[in-house]
Amino acid sequence: MPLISLDTAAAFFATAVLLALAPGPDNLFVLLQSAMRGRRAGLLVVLGLCSGLLVHTGAVALGLATLFATSALAFTVLKLAGALYLLWLAWQAWRAGPAETDGSGGAAPSAGRLYRRGIVMNVTNPKVTIFFLAFLPQFVMPDRGSVGLQVVLLGALFMLATLLVFGAIALAGGSLRAWLLRSPGAQVGMNRVAALVFVGLAVRLALARH
Repeated sequence: MPLISLDTAAAFFATAVLLALAPGPDNLFVLLQSAMRGRRAGLLVVLGLCSGLLVHTGAVALGLATLFATSALAFTVLKLAGALYLLWLAWQAWRAGPAETDGSGGAAPSAGRLYRRGIVMNVTNPKVTIFFLAFLPQFVMPDRGSVGLQVVLLGALFMLATLLVFGAIALAGGSLRAWLLRSPGAQVGMNRVAALVFVGLAVRLALARH
């Protein structure tokens, strides 16, 4: 008997796709990065975000997620770290010029930096950990075997759904880059918009309740 039935896997995957499609900080972050720096940059951020989900999945499987669900201090420390990181991204975006947007300047983020940016963006959001703690166990069936392995498999399905949906958003957002490259003023304007979005996301995360 498989750890997860086909019906459960299908229902979980469909739910995960709908959740990934719902407007939120992560898919908005992907759209902005892809529009400003191209499809490749957007896809690298997507890979980083999905890698971050490995941390949340592992936390649930090992029981560490309970710490963030029960400890106000742990929750606050992590969310403030995430908010500060978003403010730092906002400052960078506000100061960026056209050369940094179109990738012709040396200050454009490297592939590794974009990938790490996605990881940090995801891992420093304690609400994702708590969401996983509440969401994944709903599809776990203890009578089918190891609960920990079931959580890992469900996390893998969630990552696949996220990869597909966010990847599509990155490809769509990249189509805006051609227009941005034709207008230095539009590039700067997009950087300003990105900065304001990052500030908004930082405020939203900082005000998140335990």
